[in-house]
Amino acid sequence: MTPVRKLEHLWWGTGLGARAARMALVPASVLYRVGTAIHAGLYRSGLRRRRALPLPALSVGNLTVGGTGKTPVAAWIAALLLTRGARPAIVMRGYGEDEPLVHERLNPDVPVVVSPDRIRGAERAATLGADIVVLDDAFQHRRAFRDADLVLLSADRWASAPRLLPAGPWREPLSALRRASMVLVTRKAVSPATASAVADTIRHRFPGIPVGVAALTLQELRGATGESTMPLEALAGTRVLAVVAIGDPSAFLRQLAATDATVRAAVFPDHHAYTHAEVARLASMMAAGEIAVCTLKDAVKLSPHWPREAAPLWYVSQSVMVEEGRDALDAVLSRVLAARPVHP
Repeated sequence: MTPVRKLEHLWWGTGLGARAARMALVPASVLYRVGTAIHAGLYRSGLRRRRALPLPALSVGNLTVGGTGKTPVAAWIAALLLTRGARPAIVMRGYGEDEPLVHERLNPDVPVVVSPDRIRGAERAATLGADIVVLDDAFQHRRAFRDADLVLLSADRWASAPRLLPAGPWREPLSALRRASMVLVTRKAVSPATASAVADTIRHRFPGIPVGVAALTLQELRGATGESTMPLEALAGTRVLAVVAIGDPSAFLRQLAATDATVRAAVFPDHHAYTHAEVARLASMMAAGEIAVCTLKDAVKLSPHWPREAAPLWYVSQSVMVEEGRDALDAVLSRVLAARPVHP
């Protein structure tokens, strides 16, 4: 079992071994919870203060270790802001080489600033001509003031009783949603009814906080090393080798399987930096007639190493469609847009 599979089994497995391992990690999770509570308390009490940014900011974050669709949603928000006449920039910590490249591919006209210090990152964005910043994965970065916090929850990985790290994938308890300007429940492979039920649960537990639902659906296939395209429906009846290194690989694999393809997976840790040897091995393990498919997040790292003589590598991006709460989301965007500096 690969390290990724072991972690998936630990966090989501229902067998006796997985449950026993989670129980053994409960003391560590308790200590983690205490640490997050102290961190939050320092800001509530004013012992730690938030710093103003030079530009209005919208944070797109989550409560878990990846898997909510944060990158495609943040890119989609930036594109929306562009259509409304803003000059957005993406400011992110940059845990791996993939996410900045994904943003640059999806929005070539939007500057991407990588900085562990979101305040300095926003300052850099201002010098690049931006008048608003989208903070990618900044909900836990309390020091930087933001005008709105959009928090994503995955319906595919929903847990009514979240387990904090390391016994589970949650970075903060659900109570942290009280800081949110809006909660957006995302879904990939689960039904609209399942996502709507999660949204209703959040509405009930956190009245007064707007809640929406967004579907993340696979777009057409694109050649990772060229400009060719292929409809997603072309996967029906084919064999697919799915190469994936994202926060929730299982949802992506279920999306591919829903095309009626026979899918086998090569799963790597989130943000994995593929080596030339690994890519060569992946290409060589493809069977005759098999199609290699990955996410855009993987394609930006795989394509430079993909052998020219191998079968083509294809990637799919996630499109965002709001199914519930569009008016509330528009109100959040309008509030941040209205905070932009007025130039004579």
